[in-house]
Amino acid sequence: MKLGEKLRYLREVEGTLRGFNRDLSQQEMARLIQKELGKSISQSYLSQIESGARPHLTNSSRMLLARFFKVHPGYLVDDPEGFQNELISDVGALEDKLDLWLVSGAERFRREPELASALLTIAKHADSRMCTLLTIAKHADSRMCIVLLGTILDNPGLAERLIEVLKAPAANQKRKRS
Repeated sequence: MKLGEKLRYLREVEGTLRGFNRDLSQQEMARLIQKELGKSISQSYLSQIESGARPHLTNSSRMLLARFFKVHPGYLVDDPEGFQNELISDVGALEDKLDLWLVSGAERFRREPELASALLTIAKHADSRMCTLLTIAKHADSRMCIVLLGTILDNPGLAERLIEVLKAPAANQKRKRS
């Protein structure tokens, strides 16, 4: 993967992580870097990198972008010809993007081990990821939903027990109406 593609991908992930539900624009990225890191980088410089007009970053720009995206500076270079990384080899697929988003989220929330662990657990359960995350995103306390889901997935048998407990009040209400 070329440096420009990596930068575009990181803007996409960052926009999602920040709740924009879209890619972070180059202009927004430049403003956020200034605001959060107190350093400046121009939108035109970012555009040149992404388009390939400028194939390499300066060391200071590489370090700045690595800090902003919370990636290793070594990631911000072109991959060798023919290089394949299993995690990013098919980022066009929605499932792969979701996995990367979950893992990125876990890394981003590493200071909240409970939430980070829950995100990684959800990533491991491919059968329910999409539907579950779309529902969670609409909930008022999405953080608590993610932690709860991670706990349920980590404890075999807990889901069945919760379903029994939650069905009991509904059954009692039906009997009272009858």
